[in-house]
Amino acid sequence: MKVGFIGLGAMGVGMVQNLAKAGLLSTIYNRTEHKAKALSDQLNIPFCKSPEALAEQVDLVLLCISTDNDVLEIITSIAPVLQHNSIVVDMSTVSNETAIKAASILSKKHVTFLDAPVSGGVEGAKKGTLSMMVGGDEPTLEKIRPILQAISSRIVHMGKVGTGQSTKAVNQIMAAGINQAVTEALAFGYAQGLEMDKVIDVVSGGAAGNWFLQHRGTSMTKGRFKPGFKLALHHKDLKICQTMAKRSSLQLSLIDKTLLDYEELMNQGFGDEDISALYRLKRMDN
Repeated sequence: MKVGFIGLGAMGVGMVQNLAKAGLLSTIYNRTEHKAKALSDQLNIPFCKSPEALAEQVDLVLLCISTDNDVLEIITSIAPVLQHNSIVVDMSTVSNETAIKAASILSKKHVTFLDAPVSGGVEGAKKGTLSMMVGGDEPTLEKIRPILQAISSRIVHMGKVGTGQSTKAVNQIMAAGINQAVTEALAFGYAQGLEMDKVIDVVSGGAAGNWFLQHRGTSMTKGRFKPGFKLALHHKDLKICQTMAKRSSLQLSLIDKTLLDYEELMNQGFGDEDISALYRLKRMDN
C-alpha cells in the first residue's frame, strides 16, 4: 500500500520520520514547500507540490493539519483525484461535525474516511508512542493498523465517524483541567517558599502524580516553556470543545476559564509557548 502524508507541523514531522524509518512512506506534501523539500532531502522521500499530486499517487492519505477549514479544503481538493477504494485518515484535531462532513464528501468517491486524532504531544510523535482514537469503519482500521502502529503505541476504535474527534475533545478538556491544577498548585508551592524540585519529585510519586507534572513541572518552575503542545493550538481545540458542548446544552466552566487565561497569554505574546506557560499567570497571582 502506497502511503502519502500531508502536513509537516511539529506533530507531522515526527510521524513522517517514523513512517519513513519503517519503510512505509511513499511521498509527502506541505503547504510551505521549502519545509517539504528539506524533509524530503533528509529522509530521501519524494515530495509533491500539491495535495492533488500526492493523492493521485497513493492508496492511503494521512493528514495532520491545523484547522477545520484546512481539513475540509484539503479533502475537497483531493477527492476528485483519489482512486476508488482508497483511504483517508485525518489525525488533525477538529470538530466531530467536520469529520462527518469530510466522510460525506469522500464517500461519494467511494473513499473511506477515518477520523483519528492523536494525543501525546511532540514527544509522542517523535517516539512513535502516540495514543490514537479512531472513528469510522473498523475493518478499514484493521487493514491499515500495521501502518498506524509505526506512529502510535495505542490505537483504539471508538465507533462511527466523528467519535474519534469527540474522544479527543474529552482529552483536550481534561488536559485543560490538569494544566489549571498543576500550574496553580506549583504556584502555591512557590509562594510557600518550598524547594520546587523536591515538591515535584515527591508529589509525582503520590496520588496527585500525573504525566504533565512529571514532564512539565521542572521546566515551568524554571521559567522554560519550550512547546510540546502550543498554547495557541490548545486554545483552538478548546474553542471546538466549547462549540460541541453548547450543541449538547452543556455548560463547562473549565473550558471558559482556560480560554480566558489563554487569551490573556496570547495577547502578551506567549501563544507559541507550551501550555505550561499558564504558570506565568498563576505566579503573577501570588
